[in-house]
Amino acid sequence: MAWTQNINIKSKAEVELMAESCADLVKVFLELRKGAVKPGVTTRELDAIVHDVIVGQGNIPSFMGYHGYPASSCISVNEEVVHGIPGDRVLKDGDVVGIDIGLIKDGWHADSAETFFVGDISPEVRELCETTEASLRDGIEQARAGNRVSDIGKAIERRAREKNYGVVEVLVGHGIGTSLHEDPQVPNYECFTMPNPKLEVGMVLALEPMFNLGTKQVRTLADEWTVVTKDGSVSAHYEHTVAITDDGPRVLTDR
Repeated sequence: MAWTQNINIKSKAEVELMAESCADLVKVFLELRKGAVKPGVTTRELDAIVHDVIVGQGNIPSFMGYHGYPASSCISVNEEVVHGIPGDRVLKDGDVVGIDIGLIKDGWHADSAETFFVGDISPEVRELCETTEASLRDGIEQARAGNRVSDIGKAIERRAREKNYGVVEVLVGHGIGTSLHEDPQVPNYECFTMPNPKLEVGMVLALEPMFNLGTKQVRTLADEWTVVTKDGSVSAHYEHTVAITDDGPRVLTDR
């Protein structure tokens, strides 16, 4: 099968516009960090906070209405890997909550995700989350002109293999710009079945490792959105929007 790539290279001015979008997205996460994620709160209540902050900025939630998605954020608890639809699920002590948020400012998308701890979590789950976040930093370090997409995936995968975590393979990172999802796809492992373009200055990528305490196997629930681990194990998810510049990787959603 021949793969067609349509990679949009951004000018320095366009990267600065994306940086403005990402700066507003960072403010949403900082609002959540003020203590919103706690026992007794529903995922719908968290989504309302996300929505109100984004709209209050004069921006547009990227996810709302995207292929029919019904909320402003994806909120995934414990065994939910990604794309959890906010609802009546009440958070309890020991949960981990992956919150994935996107917004549009002046036509430019920003995308990021973070896994929050609810109260006291187990050492095993904490290590999973810390390792997943560290792997994202490893992947970002490889987001340099002259490298290839596979260098990012290989770096991300390495930490998971050391801990024997399941690396989710059916969901990948992606390019981002005036569209939420652009080429290239960015696997979180060393993949030999997808295009492997050389990285160039002006590419902007959303890198997002997802590691499971159990196997890599996942399934989608009847709502046709929520992806969960097949074995019911806990999953962690972190994501940053990263620009490739002359000076190396620039994390536009850094907080």
